[in-house]
Amino acid sequence: MVPFGWTLGLAIGLVVVVVVVALVVPILVLAHKIGTQAQQLDASLRKARQHTAGLAGLRTTIDHATVIIAGLQRGRARLGG
Repeated sequence: MVPFGWTLGLAIGLVVVVVVVALVVPILVLAHKIGTQAQQLDASLRKARQHTAGLAGLRTTIDHATVIIAGLQRGRARLGG
């Protein structure tokens, strides 16, 4: 027959293992969900970067438009307009 102390120790150990597993499993499930959402977010950010890449040249376009407008204003002034 197994002594009472061993039986009690095994029962306590089993309870501790069950409690740890019950706490760790939801954390792992949540981490997996976060990882999946992070991948989706990264993909969305990459698409947004591709779709807005043209905005990098907007300052150059504005500068050129400003020069053109200034030229048109000078031309209008010379024509008396």
